[in-house]
Amino acid sequence: MKMQSLAKELSQNTYPGRGIVIGKTPDGKKAVTAYFIMGRSSNSRNRVFVTEGEGIRTEAFDPSKLEDPSLIIYAPVRVLGNKTIVTNGDQTDTIYEGMDKQMTFEQSLRCREFEPDAPNYTPRISGIMHIENGTYNYAMSILKSNNGNPDACNRYTFAYSNPVAGEGHFIHTYMGDGNPLPSFEGEPTLVDVGNDIDEFTKLVWDNLNEDNKVSLFVRFINIADGTYETRIVNKNK
Repeated sequence: MKMQSLAKELSQNTYPGRGIVIGKTPDGKKAVTAYFIMGRSSNSRNRVFVTEGEGIRTEAFDPSKLEDPSLIIYAPVRVLGNKTIVTNGDQTDTIYEGMDKQMTFEQSLRCREFEPDAPNYTPRISGIMHIENGTYNYAMSILKSNNGNPDACNRYTFAYSNPVAGEGHFIHTYMGDGNPLPSFEGEPTLVDVGNDIDEFTKLVWDNLNEDNKVSLFVRFINIADGTYETRIVNKNK
């Protein structure tokens, strides 16, 4: 698979929806993840990321304008020991609870499907990062309707052992704007990642569509000892 420019992947897609990037810095020292949300409706755009424990939660920026919270208020990031879970919905909790009971990432998601938001049937995208004794691996998952048919759920898991320095993988909910919105297709895209958290955060944020971007979370985790740095950017301030 040819490596793509993450900046180009973002800038050329007006509406990738929600997206997850996971990878490793070029110097091989840090695990990288980014999670962003976008919105077309006023309800989706009325959000911010806030810190919660070692993870984050979405909140309504203006609670008086919150309409349906069911699919937009959730914890996208939670930490379970040496595992960092990143998702686009409340399946974060499903993965956390399943893995806490010794289930695998894939097994934990067996009870979940795509979102019930007809006619889009938004895919549930998820990632898990595992750092232990100086080693690092990650996996990504997508649960989506069968080409828009809600009677069938297609499940895909992509696992990356000993990821290569300077490489990341990018998965997002939609191929682009549309009505209904077309679900992501294929493997997560191979993309470049950088060594500097602030430069990487700026690259992602600046290349998301100005009208549709809402919030961004970025974390760099030291593979040697599990310590981390986090950045959060909210359009609503």
